[in-house]
Amino acid sequence: MNYLLSVLILPLLGLIFIIFLSNFQISNNQIKSLGLITLILNLVITLIIFILFDYSSKQFQFIQLEEIYKLGYFDLYLGVDGISIYFLLLTTIIMPISLISNWNSIESKNILSFVVIILLLETLLSAVFIVLDILLFYIFFESILPPLFLLIGLFGSSDKVRASFYLFLYTLLGSLFMLLSIITMSSIMGTTDFDALSKANFSYITQIFLFYGIFLSFAVKTPTIFLNTWLLKAHVESPLSGSIILAGIVLKLSLYGIFRLILPLLPKATIDYTYIVYVIGVITILYASFSTLRTIDIKELIAYSSVSHAAVYLLSAFSNTIQGIEGAITLGLAHGFVSSGLFICVGGVLYDRSSTRLITYYRGMAQLMPIFCVLFYILCLGNCGAPLTLNFIGEFMSLYGIFEKISILGVLASSSIVFSAAYTIFMFNRIAFGGKYSSYFHNHIKDLSKREFVLLLTLVVFTVLFGIYPSTILDGLHYSVSALIYNN
Repeated sequence: MNYLLSVLILPLLGLIFIIFLSNFQISNNQIKSLGLITLILNLVITLIIFILFDYSSKQFQFIQLEEIYKLGYFDLYLGVDGISIYFLLLTTIIMPISLISNWNSIESKNILSFVVIILLLETLLSAVFIVLDILLFYIFFESILPPLFLLIGLFGSSDKVRASFYLFLYTLLGSLFMLLSIITMSSIMGTTDFDALSKANFSYITQIFLFYGIFLSFAVKTPTIFLNTWLLKAHVESPLSGSIILAGIVLKLSLYGIFRLILPLLPKATIDYTYIVYVIGVITILYASFSTLRTIDIKELIAYSSVSHAAVYLLSAFSNTIQGIEGAITLGLAHGFVSSGLFICVGGVLYDRSSTRLITYYRGMAQLMPIFCVLFYILCLGNCGAPLTLNFIGEFMSLYGIFEKISILGVLASSSIVFSAAYTIFMFNRIAFGGKYSSYFHNHIKDLSKREFVLLLTLVVFTVLFGIYPSTILDGLHYSVSALIYNN
C-alpha cells in the first residue's frame, strides 16, 4: 500500500463524497462531522508513516518505483525523508484543529464551501511536502493560493476582499521568480527530478541568479521586511481557520523549500551570500518586534510576532550547522503549535464573545475565565521561548547556529528573545489582569467550552511535551540534516 498516495487521495475522496451527499439534504453538522472524520483518518495514516519510518536512513522512503503516476510531461513522484515527515505530520495535525476552531462560527449556508476548501487545502499542502519533483513542488506551492483566496474572501471579516487579493497577488508575483529559476534548471539539466538535480554542479554565476530568484519567492512567503504587507492584512481579516493555516503551515513552506531547493542545489551561492540573508533577517526581527510592541490589535500583535519568529528560523536555516538547521525545523514546528493556539485564544475565544480585537477593552479576564487564562499563559510562555517549551529548544538551537555563522548578527538576532518576552507578557498582563473587568463582560463572557478546551489543551500538550522531551524530533532529524550539510 502506498501510504503517501493515500494521504493525497483521502481528502479528495472525502470532498467528493460530501458534495455527493449534500444533494440529499444532509444537515450541516453531518457535513462538518464527515469533513472532520476524513481529516482524522488522514492524520492516522500520517502517524502510521511516522511509526514505520526508518530514522537511521537519510534516503527518501515510501517510494514505489512501479507507482510513478504519469501526468503528461512530468511524473507524480512521492517520497518522504527525515525532514519532510515532520512538516507532513504538522499539516495533518493542524488541519483538523483549523476545522474544529470554526465549528460554530461559519454561517449555515456556507458550511459546505468551508469544509470543501479545508479538505482541498489539506491535499495541496500535504503534496508540497511529499513530491520529489521541483516543478510539481512549485505547482502545489502555488495551488494553495486559490483555496486560501476563497477562504479569506468568503469567510473573513470586514475588509476580507482586499486581504484575499493582497495574499493572492503578492505571493503569486513573488513566486514567478522561482518558476523562472526552475525553468532554467530544467533547461540546463533536462530534468526537474529532485534527486537528479541534487547531483548537478551548476556554474557559480548560474547559482547566483538561481539563488536570488528562489530566495525572493521564499522571502515573500516567509515574509521578510518590505514583503510582509500581505501577511498582516491576511491574518487580521482572515477567519480563525485561515489564520491557523497561514501561521501553522503556510509560513513553513518557505522553510521547507530552503531545504529542498536552495541548500542542496545551490551550495556555493548559499555560502557566499548568506550575509545578505542575515542582514535582511535581523532587520525583519527588529522591525517586527518594535511594531508588535506598539500595536493595539491582539490579532495583529500575534501576526507580527509570527514574522519575528519566522525571521529567526529563516536565519538559522542558512547557518550551515547541524544545530542551526535542526533548530530551524524545531522552531518551525513549535511556532505551528503555539501561534495556532494563540490565534484560537484571541480570534476564537475572546473575539467570538466580545466582537472586538482591541487590547484596551480587555481587563481582568482571569477573574471571569480562569481556565482560559491558564492555557493562554502557557501558550504565551511558549511564544516568548520559555524553558520547558518546544519553542525554547528551537530558539536556543537556532540562535546558536546563527551565532556560530556570523557572531555580530547572532547577537542582534538574539534580541528577539527579549522582545518576544516583552510584547507577549505585556499583552497577557493587560488581558488577564490590568484592573477590574467591565459589567458587559460579566454578563456576556463565559469560560472555555469543551470544544475550545480540548483544542487549546491539545496544542499546549504538544508544546510542553516536546519541550521536555525534544529528542523525539531531534533524533529523527539528525541523519537527514547531516546529509544535507555534508553532501554539499
